[in-house]
Amino acid sequence: MSYIKPLFRHPKLPKNKIGYTLKEYEGSLSTLCAGCGHDSISAAIVQACFEMSVEPHHVAKISGIGCSSKTPTYFLGNSHGFNSVHGRMPSIATGASMANKDMVYFGVSGDGDTASIGMGQFVHVIRRNLNMVYIVMNNGCYGLTKGQDSATADQGSKSKAGSINPFQAIDLASLAIELGASFVAQSFSGDKQQLVPLIKAAMHHKGFAFLNVISPCVTFNNNPGSTKSYDYVRQHMQTVSTLDFVPESKQITASYDPGKSTRVALHDGSLIQLNKLATDWNPENRISVVNALQEARIRNEILTGLLYVNTEWKDLHGTLNTADKPLNTYSEKELCPGAKKLEEINRAYR
Repeated sequence: MSYIKPLFRHPKLPKNKIGYTLKEYEGSLSTLCAGCGHDSISAAIVQACFEMSVEPHHVAKISGIGCSSKTPTYFLGNSHGFNSVHGRMPSIATGASMANKDMVYFGVSGDGDTASIGMGQFVHVIRRNLNMVYIVMNNGCYGLTKGQDSATADQGSKSKAGSINPFQAIDLASLAIELGASFVAQSFSGDKQQLVPLIKAAMHHKGFAFLNVISPCVTFNNNPGSTKSYDYVRQHMQTVSTLDFVPESKQITASYDPGKSTRVALHDGSLIQLNKLATDWNPENRISVVNALQEARIRNEILTGLLYVNTEWKDLHGTLNTADKPLNTYSEKELCPGAKKLEEINRAYR
């Protein structure tokens, strides 16, 4: 069930470059628990798309099953959406992208939808480098089924019921880097100042852009002893970089010395401006990123910010050498050129 927001807005709301106000990027009123971190992530997506002047009908939102997978209802109500079956969102996103490469694809998932039933699909969408933004709203529990520990719950963390998790957690950021994701970032739902630029940068990245966002469950996993609670995350966050998204029309210069700034060029010439804090971390070096993540884990810290980016790898369309024009725009005559053309194609493979 969802609720429609009032149509009235202040007549002098600021507009973006294409003349839209923020209301054109909103969705229905949220029915999630009051204070849920997922709503903050939805608000960050709305803000990022508004600031990037993306036309809502050029966006496709695809999700699976879970509290997180309900959120596409709550942002970009004028965009396309598809709520798939549990853990199968990557397959739907892949098919949609193959049909229309010109869309901006948001895959919205949770730690259960991705790290448990959907793990196999998550692995393969990474290795194919599908051009999409994949956001995991990670709260370490199964909120729809009364708060059992998920696969991302940290070993030793305490559930609301008082039980201690005996199992090692699946570190989705480290796994994504190991599997070859070309853009990996980690953030906190309560840090909008960091999250919005990360989403904007992910949208501009050509390839698989993965954002693991710690998003506390206020009902089942915000208790003392939980490592996914608001208090714990705020006390144990370590930011590898303070960043902002810089449009290509406003390029800046920066040094790369430790403690100063660096910039990472994205595929279209746009830049991410970074203030480098760690001397042993380089967002373009997979080994240094993996080491930084493991060291932070030993210290019980959550590393946030842009962790890794690679702008050299081809996305799935580049690997398959697909046509420049989206497949769904071809006419029947172009798709079925006749028996003579088919014979020429078959002869080429003999």
